[in-house]
Amino acid sequence: MPEQLTATSIRALLRRGAVTVAAGRVALGLTALAWPAVPARPWVGAAADDLAARVFGRALGGRDLALGLGALAALQGPGAEPGSAAAWVAAGALSDALDVAASVASWRDLPRVTRWLIAASAGGAALTGAAAALTSATSRASSGPA
Repeated sequence: MPEQLTATSIRALLRRGAVTVAAGRVALGLTALAWPAVPARPWVGAAADDLAARVFGRALGGRDLALGLGALAALQGPGAEPGSAAAWVAAGALSDALDVAASVASWRDLPRVTRWLIAASAGGAALTGAAAALTSATSRASSGPA
């Protein structure tokens, strides 16, 4: 018989998803800081080798590194507080949603195949983060103050 999903198991899955997205964000951030054209090329194509794209790629890498480390610390650190974790995860979700919006705004100019990969991965990360943040915030609110 298949295992039944409960509110607790859904929260645990979303928390695991938030940890996975945060760890991926750290890896992407480190990669972008060291080799900015690598993560930028699927997003903007050959323009990833331009100076401006490398500068912005590194800046976005720093953003992702900070958001990822903050979320991981809030989710897994000793004495992790749900409110802090929800805030960090929500900030990452907003960042990913804005990446989707930026992609849509330039859709016609982006590489035909990889623009879908970027939109799907950023959109999936945004939805995962938003659901995890909302679930964390609502579970904290229903359990009352600590």
